[in-house]
Amino acid sequence: MRHTLPALAVLLASTLALGACNRTADEAFGERVRAYLLENPEVIEQAVQKLGEKREIEAAQAASSVLATKRAALEQDPRDFVANPQGTITVTEFFDYRCGYCKVAAVEMAKIIAENPDVRVVFKEFPIFGEQSDETAAIMLTDLVKPKTLELHDRLMAERSLDDAAIDRHLRAVGIDPAAARKAAEAPAIQRQLEETHELAASLGINGTPAFVIGDRLISGADMESVKAAITAAQAAKIGG
Repeated sequence: MRHTLPALAVLLASTLALGACNRTADEAFGERVRAYLLENPEVIEQAVQKLGEKREIEAAQAASSVLATKRAALEQDPRDFVANPQGTITVTEFFDYRCGYCKVAAVEMAKIIAENPDVRVVFKEFPIFGEQSDETAAIMLTDLVKPKTLELHDRLMAERSLDDAAIDRHLRAVGIDPAAARKAAEAPAIQRQLEETHELAASLGINGTPAFVIGDRLISGADMESVKAAITAAQAAKIGG
C-alpha cells in the first residue's frame, strides 16, 4: 500500500489551504481526489472501516450513558426469571425463541449458568419475530411456567421448528398443561411487561437479538467470546475490589 488515510488528509488540507472557494480550484481539487482514490481504492475501504468503528464506539458510549439510569429495570425487575439469583455479577440477556443466533448463544449461556454460580443471568423476553414469538414469550412469563423456566427455556432454544405443537409438546414434557398456560398468557400484566421490555430495549438502542448487558457493557449479537470476556473482567474486578 503506497498511501494511507493520513496521506489523503494531507492532500485535502493542502488544497483547502489555498484560500476561498474558487470554481476552477474546486474542480481541480475534485479531479485530484478522484484520481487519488482510483489509484488507491484501499483508502475507501479504510475510511468505511474507520466510520464503522467510530459509529460502534458512539453507540456504545450512548448506551453506557443510559445504562446507569436503567440499572434497576435491567437487573432487578421482580417479574423477570433469574438463573443463579444469589450471584454477584449480573448478565441481562434480551432474546427471542425464534432467533437462530439466540439458539447458538443459548448453548454457551447454559454452560455459563452451570459453571458460574456467581453469575446471575436475567432473562428478558424480547419477542421481535412475529406472533409466534409473542405467544411463546407470554407463555414463558406466566406463573405456571416460572418453576420450570430454565428447563423449558433450554428445550425451546434447542427446538428448530417452533410452532404451537412443539410448544405444547415441551410444556407437557415439563408437567405443564398447555391450555392453562395459554390462558394465563393472556393476562394484561404480561402484555404490559412485554411492552415495557420493548421500551427498555429501545432506550438502549437494542433492536435485535440476542443482546447482553454486563455492567457498563452492551454486547449486540451472539458474540459469546465478548460475553465471556466481560464476565471474566467483572469477576476479576470483584476479586480485586
